[in-house]
Amino acid sequence: MQKKNFIVLFLYLITPNTVFSQKDGYWDKARATTEEITVSARDRIIIKTQDFPEGTTEAVYRITLLDKNQQMAGSLVSVLKAIPDPTGISQGSAGAVFILSKISGDDKCKYAVFSGADLAAKYKENGKTDDACLVQDTPVSKDAKRLSTEKSACMQSNSGNLWFGFESKNWIMNQKIILEVVPWVDNKLSRGWTLENRKAIIDQCKTSNLAQKMTNSDDFCVCILDKIQSKYKFKEFQKLLAVERAKAFKDFGNSCFGETSLSKSVYDDLRKQAAVFAKQGKQGEAILKLTTIINDGKATALDYNAIGNSYVLTKQYGKAIKFLKEGEKLDDTELLIKMNLAHAYLLNDNYASAKAIYKEYQSQNVTDSLSWTQKIKQDFATFKRAGITSSDFERILKLVD
Repeated sequence: MQKKNFIVLFLYLITPNTVFSQKDGYWDKARATTEEITVSARDRIIIKTQDFPEGTTEAVYRITLLDKNQQMAGSLVSVLKAIPDPTGISQGSAGAVFILSKISGDDKCKYAVFSGADLAAKYKENGKTDDACLVQDTPVSKDAKRLSTEKSACMQSNSGNLWFGFESKNWIMNQKIILEVVPWVDNKLSRGWTLENRKAIIDQCKTSNLAQKMTNSDDFCVCILDKIQSKYKFKEFQKLLAVERAKAFKDFGNSCFGETSLSKSVYDDLRKQAAVFAKQGKQGEAILKLTTIINDGKATALDYNAIGNSYVLTKQYGKAIKFLKEGEKLDDTELLIKMNLAHAYLLNDNYASAKAIYKEYQSQNVTDSLSWTQKIKQDFATFKRAGITSSDFERILKLVD
């Protein structure tokens, strides 16, 4: 029965692990900690790891107690060469079994891990592990674990180092302990782009002029963030002059605006907003939205017609004429522009120019189902409801009937 169980366990360990997703990073062997410690009988000692590099999200450690004159068969760094992703260590990867030292002595020790130097110092003084982020209270001769920011308090609150505290359980002889710690560095985070730093860029983006034109600027701002992250490390970006950062935002913003096809959707949103404001009688707000489209050089003939109509309804006839004539240049066949231009002339005391337009198109339809005369009557009724009146309304209606 024992032999059968061993075979099952062996097959499980050598089966390739294909269910976990690879993480984009590397084991930082240059910043690995390897310490050979001699702990006096009934003593406690603290060991501080090497400084973890920026972007460290995980760490693997191995503790091995050796008898006198024993040597390690293989370092933890060499073992991890066979495990390209830290998730493999806790997913049953065949290589993971070798993280535990192949040899160890008969001695045992307790240990605890701390995320701060002051907490570790208290432990050395009084032996209490209340403030530890990990405690091994049962004496062991060897141990190995993976610590990650997702699951371990040690990594979630660490300041760039960990402190290992050892307590010898040998009441007579000194103990020889090998501590090895190897950090895993996330490639993206190693550039300094933490969650807080990325959020700061997104928040800054959302205050930009381009973002404020959008109903939803999330995709746009994420695009800018990706471009900034690709070009700069966070500290590099922070060291730029204010004008340099502003230019980077502007350049990347213009690029993202075209690349993500946001341009069309943004201006479509502005048109919809303008139409809603106009329908609600908020012509000033409608004019602001349409002005943005025009100033950005994205206006169509119908955009000029819409702003011309809003200017007529706010009795700004000179401006209405100006924008409607611009619309004519884009599409000289659009009869909605012709009609609004006639209205603007009429209300601006230019009856002769208005009459010529009203007369010229009286036999045509403005749309597929609305005649020129019907549209005039609808518009004059709208003007009256808005408090805009003219003694020439009746003259025009008699002219086209």
